[in-house]
Amino acid sequence: MSPIILLGAVLLGLFLVAGAGFALLSGSRSEVDERMDRYVGGTAAATAIAVDQPRQPRRPAVGERLDTAIGDRGFTRGIKARIAKADVKLRVSEYIGLRIGFALLAGALVYLLLGRVWLFAVAAFVAGSFIPPIYLRIAARRRLRAFEDQLSQTLNLWVNALRSGYSILQSMEAIATELPPPVSTEFERVVQEVRLGLSVPQALSNMLRRMPSEDLDLVVTAVNIQREVGGNLAEVLDTISFTIRERVRIKGEIRTLTAQGRLSGWIVSLLPIFLAFILLGINADYMSQLWVDLPPRVGPIPCGWIVIGIGLIMMGIGIYIIQRIVDIEV
Repeated sequence: MSPIILLGAVLLGLFLVAGAGFALLSGSRSEVDERMDRYVGGTAAATAIAVDQPRQPRRPAVGERLDTAIGDRGFTRGIKARIAKADVKLRVSEYIGLRIGFALLAGALVYLLLGRVWLFAVAAFVAGSFIPPIYLRIAARRRLRAFEDQLSQTLNLWVNALRSGYSILQSMEAIATELPPPVSTEFERVVQEVRLGLSVPQALSNMLRRMPSEDLDLVVTAVNIQREVGGNLAEVLDTISFTIRERVRIKGEIRTLTAQGRLSGWIVSLLPIFLAFILLGINADYMSQLWVDLPPRVGPIPCGWIVIGIGLIMMGIGIYIIQRIVDIEV
């Protein structure tokens, strides 16, 4: 491949990664978010300024135009759901650009560093495109775990507010004010959606979609049943709070007991990769025999490529089995 094309691929990948990273760090706000905050999230002074000073029409940004062109298609709905679960300030177009940038960057770098072997370049291209989804999955998992750890405290505050005479919506406003994120962020969104015209069950259903927690599902079901048939919601939430506390305690004990097994699994699984890099640094000529396009072959494929493929597949199977063993449902 021409060095100019490779250089262009590297520069394009860096540009896309840097642009999406800047958007992620800056947390650019859309016009819809600004208009919502004008009514439900901003201060009175900001509202007065927004009313007194008419908004000048502006040209939509490139990301907004791309999002409009993509529309509400099937694959974009899934991307929006993953971004919402991770609470990352990214548009769909920026997320797609980030995946393309990481894929181009990884493929070009591996092609240059490992002797211009197309097999590794294609594998790195595919692996690089999975970096943003993995990041979103990890961020969503951490956020969900933090939310579940705070849920018992949230229910205690909710119960006390209801017993003090607050309504359901006023209780959720108190939760959004008193507690730290991510609980405060999610309940603030529920309050905003109710103020904008959604019903309480619809707003709670949207929160459950962003936070797919079994404990939160119990809470939402209890609130919906109470709104339909009546009853003492404070007593029900108090019972659910005790159940959640016990479940969180048991999960913590299980996580502690299985920590050694999970760490051992990752070490054993990733040890061949680190050992391969060490041997590559010590004797590159010896290690390069695995991926050179030379005999012996099995059909058109060199034996070294087959050995690498079988090794990676077995490592993946081992990681999956270990994770399934230590993943104990409560």
